[in-house]
Amino acid sequence: MRPNKSADDSVATSDLQLDPAIEARKKALTEILDSAGPAAAVDELIRSAQEELRPRDLLDALLLKARLDLGLPASGIVADQLADNQKTRYEDLYVEALRTVGTMLLDKGDIPAAWPYFRVIGEKEPVRQAIETFDPESVDEHALGAVIDVAFQQQVHPLKGFGWILDRYGICSAISSFEALPADDTVRSAASALLARALHSQLHYALSSEIERREGTRPAESNTVEELLEGRPWIYDDDAYAIDVSHLSSVVRLSPLLKSADDISLALELARYGSGLSDRFRYDGLPPFDDVYADHAIYLNALLGKDADTAVAHFRAKLKPVDFDDDQPRDPLETLPAQTLVNLLAALGRDEEAIALAAEQLADVPESYLVCPSLTALCRKAGRPDLLAEAAARNANWALFLAARIEDNRTR
Repeated sequence: MRPNKSADDSVATSDLQLDPAIEARKKALTEILDSAGPAAAVDELIRSAQEELRPRDLLDALLLKARLDLGLPASGIVADQLADNQKTRYEDLYVEALRTVGTMLLDKGDIPAAWPYFRVIGEKEPVRQAIETFDPESVDEHALGAVIDVAFQQQVHPLKGFGWILDRYGICSAISSFEALPADDTVRSAASALLARALHSQLHYALSSEIERREGTRPAESNTVEELLEGRPWIYDDDAYAIDVSHLSSVVRLSPLLKSADDISLALELARYGSGLSDRFRYDGLPPFDDVYADHAIYLNALLGKDADTAVAHFRAKLKPVDFDDDQPRDPLETLPAQTLVNLLAALGRDEEAIALAAEQLADVPESYLVCPSLTALCRKAGRPDLLAEAAARNANWALFLAARIEDNRTR
């Protein structure tokens, strides 16, 4: 409370009127300090801060205990002024104090408040585990937004955060957020699967509803999209479309990231539906997926083990010769057809073909520009360091040649 002031604005210590609770706390701590000593008083401070869930007070109390345990002054400590052995121990206790406070907040269910304490000590895992088991239905939109910020924006559990963005804010927001995901193939593949499932569900529902409206009977849920389209060319009449075509294009473009056959099958149905749309809604894509829907359908069909040779020939026809004598660096976009075919060959288990193509087309591309396995990674996966050595020699990369030969000798 604000102190009462005299007419001349001077304040005497005896004139201060404190909150009764503050007076009681002050009296209790003083009594413990006088009767049982500093350690007992600090323990009481720690106990009450934990019981009342006061994180800042708990941290201050734990650091005070650390100073007392180390025989340091109770206040005014600057870590850089300590002897090395004291500094190391004090920093360890500081980390432990932050971890204790963060854990208290996680136990309370306050993920956004806990994260700054764990972030300082570089520990994501406890917060990640809390996010993994967090129930988004247990909080309001504002609180969920704060947890999504920790999960997605702070990259503590980006896939979980991405899933909540998709569920709560829709496909458009999720697509916009996709590029902010970490460059982790596992995370991006799982996120693209979430998008494919969500959009496929929208398409299936929209088509079933339109068929019910036109024919009077709703198709069974077990029908595939291709079964819904079969024999119903009127679905595309008058340039009609059942779902947002920009969403459809974006999700299909991400489909080569998919790993599971079930998810690939859903994406293939999306691509085949897109292939039937009016030309007004079939956007041009980047090579080798110039026709976004038709080319992706060929690629996805091959991933399912169907017409693989046809797909390989289709994408090989899109390659252009590479002039390695040209000193000008290549535009990374020019390498996408070769990278796409390398990915397809690797997914099909045709490792030696993938290696030969990477050596022929991608030898001069820095790994940071690759969206396919590097030549080194392909050779290692195939157990063929001899092929890596041959490719390195052809490109006069003698350090890589020697490294590959050493590996080859070790495996003999």
